[in-house]
Amino acid sequence: MRKPGFLLVVVSAVLMAACTRPAGDKSGDNSPAADGAKPAAAAVATVNGTKLSSELFDAFTQAVTGGAQEPLTDEQREQMLDQLINMTLAAQSAEKDGLAKDPAVQARIELLRTQILAEAASEHYIKANPASEEEVRAEYDAQVATMPKEYKARHILVDAKESADAIIGKLQAGGDFAKLAAAESKDSSASNGGDLGWFSPQTMVKPFADAVTTLEKGKFTQEPVQSEFGWHVILLEDVRSPEIPDFEQVKPQVEMFTQRKKLQAHLEELRKSATVQK
Repeated sequence: MRKPGFLLVVVSAVLMAACTRPAGDKSGDNSPAADGAKPAAAAVATVNGTKLSSELFDAFTQAVTGGAQEPLTDEQREQMLDQLINMTLAAQSAEKDGLAKDPAVQARIELLRTQILAEAASEHYIKANPASEEEVRAEYDAQVATMPKEYKARHILVDAKESADAIIGKLQAGGDFAKLAAAESKDSSASNGGDLGWFSPQTMVKPFADAVTTLEKGKFTQEPVQSEFGWHVILLEDVRSPEIPDFEQVKPQVEMFTQRKKLQAHLEELRKSATVQK
């Protein structure tokens, strides 16, 4: 039997640094940069003396649109700017009311800051350590090597072990599996003579999968197999190797998977060299 099947980006995250800045803070204005410092980005609006930079606006629109490549129309840009201004006004109001000193609010701000920095660090690592063609190919080969065989089987599902024993007795006496399944099985496959078609063991509950993978082709279980669904009598009809997709066909997915594994390994190394106390 098969196993039961397996907001928008938090906009405030990209606004945190500017929107929680006190209204009187002019650190984001366009005054000349200090010696050696990067010049401040141009402002797209000023709200109660706080200038909203074009970089902030770009981050905001990217978060709202999910990074869509299509450029904003003038109308959309105006709408986005109004939303950003409204959020800044709300943040300034929160500052005025002292909400930024609330421990719960401070914790949320710190969490957002951590998330943003973690994402930036991940992007930086991936850019500096891209998965090579050789690594992607090796991952593909490893995945292909571990792909499980596929099985074609029929089964008869009943509630009691005694019923399953009786069915096995009929099969041993030469009974037709498909006819017995149609007459005795409580599973939806009964109408097809218990036919389950082709499947991978990983899609089945463990007792069923274990029984199928140990059967010989053309044989049925000599003892009932118990699972959470009841008692099974299983007939293995055929076995085949899975259809393997061409490397180029799945290369983007394998590349992404390989990159994630490299990033995970990097994080594990960071953890080994870190002082962590729980």
